[in-house]
Amino acid sequence: MSYKSLLTVITDPKASEPALAQMAALADLLDAHAEALCLGVDRSQTGYYYAGANAMILQETLSRANAEADEVLAYAKDYLGKTGVRWSAESGVAQIADLGRHVAHRARFSDLVVLPQPYGKDRGAEAEPIVEAAMFEGHAPVLVVPDKGEPIRKPKTIVVGWNESVEAMRAIRLALPVLKSADSVRIVVIDPPQHGPDRSDPGGLLSQMLSRHGVRCEIDVLSKTMSRVSDILNRHVADTSAEMLVMGAYGHSRFREAILGGATRNMLEQATVPVLMAH
Repeated sequence: MSYKSLLTVITDPKASEPALAQMAALADLLDAHAEALCLGVDRSQTGYYYAGANAMILQETLSRANAEADEVLAYAKDYLGKTGVRWSAESGVAQIADLGRHVAHRARFSDLVVLPQPYGKDRGAEAEPIVEAAMFEGHAPVLVVPDKGEPIRKPKTIVVGWNESVEAMRAIRLALPVLKSADSVRIVVIDPPQHGPDRSDPGGLLSQMLSRHGVRCEIDVLSKTMSRVSDILNRHVADTSAEMLVMGAYGHSRFREAILGGATRNMLEQATVPVLMAH
């Protein structure tokens, strides 16, 4: 298996360049097709308008979204046209409350969705729903690319977060194409359970499965010396000079992570290398 259909979703040219560059680099390496879905977002909330509001208000927001879609499409065509990879781009307009449906439909037919970090300076309200729609409704692996750093073509070292969850296993299975190409894959287990079938060999069965695919892996068992799992993973990524992180996403509900925080949300905010996530 390899990634042959790559997708990115663009709503703001200022935030999209890292994801576009990463998608183009992967498309060149894997001889894949790069696709850009360029959306103008109608951010109006019609339910909040007072009764009898002038229809021109709605027309104005729709015209603005159409203009944004044209601008984003022109940017994507100009950027991808210079890369030398096979590509396509198309535009559309989506109401912000219905944005997820459009993203999920295209993500469902993609091997990998490449997106910028949804949190940070000048990020629109649509950035987070795009990531979640690709993962939850589109059932696609998502590669979240940080704002800084050069595009990664063939990572030498990859860190895999392993907590025996369904989400982590799904992310690992979907990441096999990149895991097999890496020089080293480090399976990170943080505070493994003291009771259970794998207590004496945490990560051992996963390592065995991956090695049968030709993945060269090691197991790193770490203590939870910091309060947040994301901080431990980020530190280990830095300590091992890893170029990519693979982890399961949203083991807790999205609502809980939005209110209380969680490993997924924290990682999406703080990652310094591309993170491949799946749910």
